[in-house]
Amino acid sequence: MSENNPPGLELLYEGAAAYQGGDIAEALRIFEHAVATTADGVRTSALINAASMYDELGDHEGAAARYRRALAEIPDDATEKRASTLINYSQALQHLGALDDAQSVLEQARDLLTDAEDLGVLRVSCLLSLSAVATHRSQWSRVIEIATESLDAALLFAPHLCGHPLMNLAGAYFETGRRDLGVDFAQQALAAFTAAGDHNAVADTQQNLAQIFSRLDRLDEAEELVLASQAYYEGAGLGYRAGIGWKIRGFLAECRGEIDRADAWYRRSLDCFRASGAVLDTAAVQCRLATLEYACGRVGAGQLLLADAFAVYAERGLGLQCAQLDYWHAVLVEMVIDDMDALPAELAALGRALAVPAAIAIDAVRYTLPNGNQREQWNREVADPAMRLAFRFAHLCQDGLLLADLIETQCAGTTLDMNTAGRAERPQFPLDTPNPPTGADPRPGPLHLGSALARVAAAAGLPVTPPPRLAVGPEARIALGEYIAAAEQRYGQRVREDRVVPA
Repeated sequence: MSENNPPGLELLYEGAAAYQGGDIAEALRIFEHAVATTADGVRTSALINAASMYDELGDHEGAAARYRRALAEIPDDATEKRASTLINYSQALQHLGALDDAQSVLEQARDLLTDAEDLGVLRVSCLLSLSAVATHRSQWSRVIEIATESLDAALLFAPHLCGHPLMNLAGAYFETGRRDLGVDFAQQALAAFTAAGDHNAVADTQQNLAQIFSRLDRLDEAEELVLASQAYYEGAGLGYRAGIGWKIRGFLAECRGEIDRADAWYRRSLDCFRASGAVLDTAAVQCRLATLEYACGRVGAGQLLLADAFAVYAERGLGLQCAQLDYWHAVLVEMVIDDMDALPAELAALGRALAVPAAIAIDAVRYTLPNGNQREQWNREVADPAMRLAFRFAHLCQDGLLLADLIETQCAGTTLDMNTAGRAERPQFPLDTPNPPTGADPRPGPLHLGSALARVAAAAGLPVTPPPRLAVGPEARIALGEYIAAAEQRYGQRVREDRVVPA
């Protein structure tokens, strides 16, 4: 060790070498040893690195606790170390579903980096994490805005990180209906990470692209990608990411009708997520398991799983996810009804109570999107199926007033595409977004990527305001009034303006 190096610094180098070699557990052992045997700045750095290893190994609570200890030791004037730790801490908080706390620490980091011209790579990392929080909240306009900013920053400060904003753009465009563009961005991200030699990011992107392909029924392509990434994660002992792989493999088995295999793989995924404290991922897998329970006629077990998942989303203020879950619950109720000779009135009423508020809330999302093309895509790909289901349950319940209100509101806004109502399509499960990147690896590398398409396609317009409430009839009754109130109360978000106009 050089005389100019502080005692214990060699342990940090040893731990970093173990990490780069893929031995996460050994890296953690070395960093923990450094925490116990060093002092001052070296000890703090070792504590931060140990926290990162805990996060990668899936112990997000352990990671968060160590980040808090490190932040208490970092001097206020150590801008780089403090901002970096805040960014990493936010990722552990996101895994734990603590999105408000994650947003808060990221804003602290962003403030620290505002005038730090020499810390451009950290600024990129901070923006990527802000994109991830917006992705968890399904705030697609904000995702596109921040991802575009982070792409510009990456091109300027850290070209080897361009794959991360490209993947964020892929997720945002895919979820707002521009699926070809989403696939294109994801493939650009994969090419960027491959060119940069970032093996961990390549595996992450393979997994995300597999998730996209699985939802496009490109099952063989999805399986090839997920198997490649799963080999990497299993070998590295990365339980959380392995859990995502098991979830995707379960979904592929479900799509192929292999119900027992799907159930087994979903439960392996659930074990991984529960062990790591990843509550949002746990909820998504519970929704998939509920689908299997419904398919096997075990409605009560399915409802319990969905109720648990709904509580997780509701406790964290994730209103759109709650609405999407209710829509999916209504899809499952419809599936049960379609297999029955006689229509139980209570099941039809349950479907109506789920489908109508969910459709109203999902439809309202398009008013938050930044341009007309995205709004049209969201309507066609996401809101339209939800609204068709609301019409179906209104008809099954023989609820003439509800049907009239649905028709009135559709005539006042975007017209429902009834030509697609008779399609025998498998409904798209709405709660599996491509996973946002968990961090930015600062290792340099070559990049050969035409980014012009990304920058042009990411250009944002202006959102529009939500629609007003419609007054119908001589008594000026608000169309869908009770369902609008139910949606706003149940999902905690506005779906209509206060302004009232006559129908």
